Amino acid sequence: MVTTDFILAASEFSLIQTYFAQLTRGRSDVVKGIGDDCALLRGHPTELLAVSIDTLVEGVHFFADIEPFRLGYKSLAVGLSDLAAMGAEPAWFTLALTLPENNAAWLESFASGLAELAVQHNVQLVGGDTTRGPLTISIQVHGHVPETSGLRRDTARVGDKICVTGTLGDAGAALNSRLTGLNLQALTAEQHDYLWSRLELPTPRNTIGKMLRQCAHAAIDISDGLLADLGHVLAASHVGAVLNVDSLPISEALLQLPRSIATELALTAGDDYELCFTAPANKLRQLLEADVEVTCIGEVTTVPELVLVDHAGRVFETPQTGMGYDHFKQ
Repeated sequence: MVTTDFILAASEFSLIQTYFAQLTRGRSDVVKGIGDDCALLRGHPTELLAVSIDTLVEGVHFFADIEPFRLGYKSLAVGLSDLAAMGAEPAWFTLALTLPENNAAWLESFASGLAELAVQHNVQLVGGDTTRGPLTISIQVHGHVPETSGLRRDTARVGDKICVTGTLGDAGAALNSRLTGLNLQALTAEQHDYLWSRLELPTPRNTIGKMLRQCAHAAIDISDGLLADLGHVLAASHVGAVLNVDSLPISEALLQLPRSIATELALTAGDDYELCFTAPANKLRQLLEADVEVTCIGEVTTVPELVLVDHAGRVFETPQTGMGYDHFKQ
């Protein structure tokens, strides 16, 4: 007699072999990847290991109707963004996937999205787990960073310039068009698609993150909103900041909304997965000359508070929605 447990186990192993075993390119520092009780990985003797894990739950972190390709892509992107914030080189990741059913078409598309980003960043899937239940994706990423140049949150210095990569608020606009009914009718179809791509296909800034090792003092990725995430850096470093709201990098698509709404989204909306970092002006010049997408928006100050001003120096009221996302208070 064949037990139900055995049937489920056989199905799980078949699923892993079909969709994930050959998902990514092999790396020379992977001695043993998928197929054993543990992965065997060869560490870099002069570098530190950077490790982060994120869990995405349907209905909490993504809409049920998201394309599975985009979900696979984003599931890895959020972890790679954490490595970027530390200046770490991505190397390996594990995947724990909880599925309501074994849907071949869904799995193939999800795996394709995951693979596209993994191949771009030369990161190898080395293990994980699958089980049945509400759709949940947990990915743990591993990277390495030189022992003396890893970026942290607690090392911002008074006088540092505060900078961000890319543009801010785009993902939040798409999200709020579903959650709060934010009106996007002023946008063209192309601009509308751009905002949704920013939400569902974020670009982890790993190349810039590695460049920041040479010039930045502190860094963080913007997952919960600029004010909330910069606030973590300021609190950890025991410093304050002045931000110029007129300097915020806002996309042409987002500028189709009233400026006050665009500004609030840029300050408070999460899911952009851009980097916010602090660096001395003399070292920042080297980065700007490299023609990377970086904007200076403020300066680190001695007084431990965050002040918003405009170009004329007028104090700008801090949005009350800038405290960041809390899963247990929503």
